[in-house]
Amino acid sequence: MKSEEKGWLSKLFSWGRDRQMSAHERLYGAAIEIARRPDLFLKYGVTDDVDGRFDALALVVSLIMRRLKGMGDEGRELSQKLFDSMFADMDLSLREMGAGDLGVSKRVRVMAEAFLGRLDAYAKAIDDEDYNGLAEALERNLLRGVQSPDAFNSGLVDYVIALVVALESADAQSMLDGRLRLGNI
Repeated sequence: MKSEEKGWLSKLFSWGRDRQMSAHERLYGAAIEIARRPDLFLKYGVTDDVDGRFDALALVVSLIMRRLKGMGDEGRELSQKLFDSMFADMDLSLREMGAGDLGVSKRVRVMAEAFLGRLDAYAKAIDDEDYNGLAEALERNLLRGVQSPDAFNSGLVDYVIALVVALESADAQSMLDGRLRLGNI
């Protein structure tokens, strides 16, 4: 009986640790790590608050999704799952901050719409090599028009372009497997 108990308790206390993360969960974790880098806040002027952190994450996830969508059906499917992971996390975060059930779904919908607008603005500017348009989108969304360094003079546009280049040169199969190695970007 004791060995059965130990096995059951062992499983209970290790719940979740033995589960393998899926590719989209690993990519989402990598996006969070990139979005939390202190330079975004200290050097480039992103506000270190809930909105600023959301916008930093939205930028990074947008760039990853843009890259994934160019990888055929598997990439597009992974891109959708990455989006779904992000907004499941947003839902959970809002609930942990005390938002009520009715308010959470409405706020998540607003956040998702804002995200899709940012994704469109960033992707269009990058695809068109419109760096003025990218700077405007970054200033409007990531910097939220606050009195902070402009996106060109602060180096933010260069940072985002370097991130785009790193994502474009990342091994496609590794990304599809959920492994994102970008070096020192």
